Amino acid sequence: MQIFSAFEHSVHLELAINSLEKNGIGKHAMFAVPLTNRKTNRRLFDSIHNADGISLISTGAALGTALAVIGASVGFKLEWGPIYWGLIGAASGFLLGLMIDLFYYKVIKKQRSALRGKHPDVIFIVECEEGKGDLVEEILWHHFALGTARII
Repeated sequence: MQIFSAFEHSVHLELAINSLEKNGIGKHAMFAVPLTNRKTNRRLFDSIHNADGISLISTGAALGTALAVIGASVGFKLEWGPIYWGLIGAASGFLLGLMIDLFYYKVIKKQRSALRGKHPDVIFIVECEEGKGDLVEEILWHHFALGTARII
């Protein structure tokens, strides 16, 4: 049986290895693979082949609609009329919403993801008999594994 687990590269992984050795799992039955994390930033604009579910135009569309209605209704009293002011309101609302979304995803979301920081750095594989599977998994969870999986 093989047990796969994901860890951050920390002292907890070393403690898990030490605990497994104390419980009769030899060094030859353990294998750790370090992962390389993404170094480039995500693209904000999607292509036809790659989409991440983030829409930059939804806020712009909502604000554009709202400001178009306001511009058209106020435009009855202004010199250019409701059509021009409605179009001006739609364009300015769309641009304002686009700038809000760009600011949110470039500045605020980037800071939150940097603060969150919990991402797996090491895949740790343990090979053992089926009888020791529960013990090995319990040791891995005790030492803060981010996730585990069993293959029989």
